[in-house]
Amino acid sequence: MNNKEFTSELADRLGYTIKDTFELINSLLSEMTQGLEEGNNIMILGFGSFEVRKKTERISINPVTKQRMLIPPKLVLSFKSSYILKDKFK
Repeated sequence: MNNKEFTSELADRLGYTIKDTFELINSLLSEMTQGLEEGNNIMILGFGSFEVRKKTERISINPVTKQRMLIPPKLVLSFKSSYILKDKFK
């Protein structure tokens, strides 16, 4: 299911226009993005939680040249599904 199909299906279920539904989805995603950029965790009941984690710097070795490289620290987004969602897929 792509973005257009998802938006039209959600619009049908909610009884809104596709344009209004698209704006709702965009505002939801922008609020989630802003919250994650501020370092907050986002938990959606029955779905899961989003969290920004910091990966520490590490040393990696190129298998061909055997050269060691320092990989700098970075922030990564992680998702942990809720037990309700996990049970639906069992």
